[in-house]
Amino acid sequence: MVVALDSERGRWKDKPPPDRAWKSGSRNRNKEAMTAEQDRAAGGHHLRYKDLGDGRRSCASVVLRLPPKNRRIRAYLRWSDKGRYPEKYIGEVDRDTREENLALAWRMALERGLLAAESDNCGGAGDTNESWASTPAVRAVMRGNRSRDTRPERALRSAAHALGLRYRVGIRPLPEIRRTADLVFTKAKVAVFLDGCYWHGCEEHYRPSQKNAEFWSSKIATNRSRDQETDRLLRDAGWETIRIWEHEDVTDAAARVAEVVRHKRRSRSL
Repeated sequence: MVVALDSERGRWKDKPPPDRAWKSGSRNRNKEAMTAEQDRAAGGHHLRYKDLGDGRRSCASVVLRLPPKNRRIRAYLRWSDKGRYPEKYIGEVDRDTREENLALAWRMALERGLLAAESDNCGGAGDTNESWASTPAVRAVMRGNRSRDTRPERALRSAAHALGLRYRVGIRPLPEIRRTADLVFTKAKVAVFLDGCYWHGCEEHYRPSQKNAEFWSSKIATNRSRDQETDRLLRDAGWETIRIWEHEDVTDAAARVAEVVRHKRRSRSL
């Protein structure tokens, strides 16, 4: 999807954009505040990764600049790589506030394929598991949005293991396609995805955001479309996918997985 910008139609033609559209409010903000700002704009702590190749990733940030003698705010994706700080031009943004422009830039970066698949470690150079969240409430939201080793995932693994199932965790069923399943049964060719109710648009529990509604609605729609494409790609390659909502009873979900896996194993042995 192409994002249409008012700047392409001549916004700020007669005067520069206001400082509030691109400058941060204070030069003395600490690292936690700046990181929190980027996370809010990106839509989550785990959505800010740049794929460096060779299995490496780096946590990225969006930088807004107004070049001298220019009336266009330009957004860049910036990350660290072995002591260097490369940048990739994202595009022009033209919203009224810095917060809106950061969110727009992250959306553009996602749509243009500049970001890696979701991950959970994002602490800057030398990423660690130590949370930088400034309050317990923020930390709880971050952990609820993490993409790996969530509480529902651990519960599902435990329940499946108790039924005698053995599986691989968090790998790509098809290595050439960047789609990671939560449980993978390689011989039976079964991929299990445990979908969060918010991020994947559960009809029962998803509630649209009241703030920046258009942005979030588009993000959820993109996720759902990606899920459908993933299912199709795996099906075309001979795999069966199982999608489980995080609100489902874990015992029932594990039993469903076991039934499908065992049926596939019996079919392949005939």
